[in-house]
Amino acid sequence: MTEFSANLTLAETTSGDGTKLVYRRWGMPGSAHRVVLIHSLAMDGAFWGPVAASLAGKAEVLALDCRGHGASGKPKEPFSVEQFADDVAGVMDAAGWPSAVVAGASMGGCVALAFAGRYPERVDGLGLIDTTAWYGPDAPGAWAGRAQKALDDGMAALTDFQKTRWFSDGFRQKNPDIVESAIEVFLANDVDAYAATCRMLGACDMRALLPSFRFPVAIMVGEEDYATPVAMAEEMHCAIAGSTLKVIAGARHFTPLEVPEVIADELAAVLERPA
Repeated sequence: MTEFSANLTLAETTSGDGTKLVYRRWGMPGSAHRVVLIHSLAMDGAFWGPVAASLAGKAEVLALDCRGHGASGKPKEPFSVEQFADDVAGVMDAAGWPSAVVAGASMGGCVALAFAGRYPERVDGLGLIDTTAWYGPDAPGAWAGRAQKALDDGMAALTDFQKTRWFSDGFRQKNPDIVESAIEVFLANDVDAYAATCRMLGACDMRALLPSFRFPVAIMVGEEDYATPVAMAEEMHCAIAGSTLKVIAGARHFTPLEVPEVIADELAAVLERPA
């Protein structure tokens, strides 16, 4: 995936259980605003390059490779969103960040919700992008089926299904390089770690946390998002007092790649809202 390189630094730390965690930082240290970004399933921290480029000059940005993804460690064990949230806290500690606006896309949104529940004092604001607090009563079986498909047939067997969900038809036609770059990252995944993450999402249910949030929350979703539809975003919006909801016309599930400027503008607005 194309990397936004202005003032980019790469670093790594180790989680409490010894897993290597790699992260990126964009922007100048000492900025008045800080944003932590958590990527979608089967992507990595470079997923956020276009959004980081749009936030340049407004905030310092940090994006980790979640465990099981990218250059971070891939332990052979079940995963949980709470474990991923603790990893985010560890990376923030390594970066010297006591708090930040925390935002996530899809899987990353589930992790951001878990982080906000476990570390509310470290959340200056929350961005929930193309995500949900709960995938529904059929989620465990559906996600287990996707995990088994990858294990049985390989990651390549899922690519046609994924790219039509990730990007709108027009975007795919006009930006084949971005689509293919995302596919390359997807295919590079460790299949066992991918399967473990799928099962994690099937078990995820963060709904009980939503009424407790007392910080600015911005919810964003593509109008044509079939993976986490608008109705799921509306349910979070109704449950979180004072939250905002942006439905992005014509976009699908990977809005940080399809319309990064829109996502960056929504996050920039969170930065300016009082805690």
